[in-house]
Amino acid sequence: MADELRGRAAVVTGGSKGIGRAIAQALAGAGLNVVITSRHEDEVVAAAQEMTAEGGGRVLGVRCDVRDHDDVRRMVETTVAELGGLDVLVNNAGVGGFAAVDEMDVDQWDQILETNLSGVFYCCREAIPHMRGKGGWIINIASLAGKNAFAGGAAYNASKFGLVGFSEALMLDVRQHGIRVNYIMPGSVNTYFNGKEPSPQNDWMIQPEDIARLVLELLRFPSNALPSRIEIRPSAPPQK
Repeated sequence: MADELRGRAAVVTGGSKGIGRAIAQALAGAGLNVVITSRHEDEVVAAAQEMTAEGGGRVLGVRCDVRDHDDVRRMVETTVAELGGLDVLVNNAGVGGFAAVDEMDVDQWDQILETNLSGVFYCCREAIPHMRGKGGWIINIASLAGKNAFAGGAAYNASKFGLVGFSEALMLDVRQHGIRVNYIMPGSVNTYFNGKEPSPQNDWMIQPEDIARLVLELLRFPSNALPSRIEIRPSAPPQK
């Protein structure tokens, strides 16, 4: 099955670090050619060069702000031109921000919803025409916050609850075209999310490589069945 993935073209948004980087490394290691995106050009180009040096498929860094539809359209066009098509889209780019509703800055609300939800819509909208007829995979990185609300999480919860609903509807829209839609709902992951730093003290958390392994398994899953919603959480979090 690995040979069937070799040479396929993939996009991983937010792919320069954390979960996105681990996913891109796993895809490239399996022989896929990968475009990774970030809003920061120097960062994403450097990350792509480092991953290319590790061997496997080609990795190309493209600056893209997923909140900007024109940016996304250009990124997909670049992917198709450079890699010869688009078979796998992993919508990983996301931001956090936590405050009570009456204390949240309007710009912060807009940034969270536009990145975590509108950005996924833009990427899917541009990618689907390149998959329709020949098949492909769309994997959205959601969150357990997409079903578990918490105080201070109104914007983040809204974006992830919305992403869950979007992913369910998207799956129904495209499954007859051979496009498989999965969404992953992680709990606590040991990453840079929300300004934090990965730490060995957080070994109890899900590791980015765990999510990457799951993505590869979804790509290799038998075509007659579709695991559309996957929840993943730490096995043994610290007791409170």
